[in-house]
Amino acid sequence: MKKFLKSLVKNRKLSAKERLANRLGYFGTAFIMISPYLLPYGEIGAFTYIVGGVVCTPQVWLAKQWNLVAVNVNVIIGYLIYLYSA
Repeated sequence: MKKFLKSLVKNRKLSAKERLANRLGYFGTAFIMISPYLLPYGEIGAFTYIVGGVVCTPQVWLAKQWNLVAVNVNVIIGYLIYLYSA
C-alpha cells in the first residue's frame, strides 16, 4: 500500500521562480491579513491591501489558480478606486 501511495506523488524540487513566488505569497498574505485593522487609520490600510494583492499575484499565477488571480486583481482595482475617490 505504501509503495502505491508513493507512486502517486511526484518528487521534485521547486525552481527558483517558484520559491520566490512562494515567499512573496506569504508576504502578501500577511499584508492582506493586517489591512482590515489598518483601514480606520487613514489610507495606510488601502495601501497595504494593494501591496498585498500585487505581491500575492505571482504565487497564484504560477500555480494557475485563476480564481485567486481574479480575486487579487479585484482587490487591487477596488482599493485603487477607493483611494482615488477618497
